Amino acid sequence: MSDFSKAEIDAIYRVIEQRRDMRHFLPDPVDPALMARLLQAAHHAPSVGLMQPWRMVRISDQQMRRDIHALVDEERRATADALNERADEFMALKVEGILQCGELLVVALMDGREKHVFGRRTLPEMDLASVACAIQNMWLAARAEGIGLGWVSLFDPARLGALLSLPKGAKAVAILCIGHVERFYEKPMLELEGWAKSKPLENYVDDNRWGTRKGSK
Repeated sequence: MSDFSKAEIDAIYRVIEQRRDMRHFLPDPVDPALMARLLQAAHHAPSVGLMQPWRMVRISDQQMRRDIHALVDEERRATADALNERADEFMALKVEGILQCGELLVVALMDGREKHVFGRRTLPEMDLASVACAIQNMWLAARAEGIGLGWVSLFDPARLGALLSLPKGAKAVAILCIGHVERFYEKPMLELEGWAKSKPLENYVDDNRWGTRKGSK
């Protein structure tokens, strides 16, 4: 028997379904109390061995924002070059809202992670999975609060780390644009822009062994 009402359960599934990776933001500031709730939601995430490997750097300096934006824009152009025939199509996409969003966070993996063996002896990447859970917690909480969040991954981790004075061994893994939006996208933006299309769940679930799913080869 669930401890939650049907309305509460329905709200969870609704938030999950309506979460969007946002790129368009209004410049309005995010209320500090609301921001604190979002950060706490991230901190409630599960983590392998309870290592809590997430480290978050709030970017309040405008010059730092511009410097981060420059790094992202450089990587955006390099990505376009790597896409060859889709380069112009990619360059037309809005891939970040760094200069427009109310709050900007850089999420990094902690230093000294090699000391944590519990749950990572054969799967050391579980620290990154834990950080992803923290970001997803914040993402869902933000959507429930009517706040947009966009995850930007177009950057060189070493250069961003140097810009933020991250210690040796720490690694920047995400730039999060957070803020008020005029509206949430009806579908994922890349689908609306014709870049890619979501596929149905049955294409991703196998029975007992790999290769039993629909359309598998």
